[in-house]
Amino acid sequence: MKFAVNVSTIFTEAPFLARFAKAKQHGFSHVECQFPYSVAPEAIADELEQLELSLVLLNLPAGDWEKGERGLAILPGRHDDFRRALEEGVRYALALGAPRLHCMAGVVPADLPRERAKEIYMRRLDEAAAALGVHGLTLTIEPINPFDMPGYFLTDIEEAAAIIRDLGRTNVKLQYDVYHMARLGRNVTATFADYAPLIAHVQFADAPGRHEPGTGALPYREIFAFLQEHGYNGAIGLEYIPSGKSSESFAWYEEYRGMKGGGGR
Repeated sequence: MKFAVNVSTIFTEAPFLARFAKAKQHGFSHVECQFPYSVAPEAIADELEQLELSLVLLNLPAGDWEKGERGLAILPGRHDDFRRALEEGVRYALALGAPRLHCMAGVVPADLPRERAKEIYMRRLDEAAAALGVHGLTLTIEPINPFDMPGYFLTDIEEAAAIIRDLGRTNVKLQYDVYHMARLGRNVTATFADYAPLIAHVQFADAPGRHEPGTGALPYREIFAFLQEHGYNGAIGLEYIPSGKSSESFAWYEEYRGMKGGGGR
């Protein structure tokens, strides 16, 4: 299985560009990232090339994070901002060789009816999918639990799947985060099986603490084995927050590599 270190949540003790080398030093060949936009894409591309790392996923710009924005796709009056975010995300994805871009929906404003939010969301997802499709890129959407992100529009995987089917765009897929599914009270393996044809990317953190595998209640060995047995051959993004030092959060990985005879990157 291919594990991809999320350099936005792991190795945060180091400057952003230094995190790629740390991922490589710990035996990984794949990485993912939330928001790389404070660093020039050329500088990131150089790190990826020199270290022979593959970037499997990044997020579209999500608005003003410090002010509580968690995506622009549902927000009325922000179409120009969304379009600029889309252009910037595609520019980075192409420069970095990332095949997938995650579009965060946003937090629903108190005065915005949910039906209106969904109408805007569908229209902007369609626009984004068309723009990404020109370059052979995949757009992902991800249900996020309301405990970590109160008010977030997309929390229900059934709704996410229905949105994808209604759009009818072959390059719009599910981003399946095991942590969020667990926090939503779902059986994470059964739910994966239900929606496997729509899933393009998997992420993992243990629950409920969102730390590395082995710190919570999720049977991570069984989950990884299940994904492999059910034919998932994509990367598993490690979007966890280390419970201590990042460099000390990989005991589970060393165990996994030992079981697989040195593989598992």
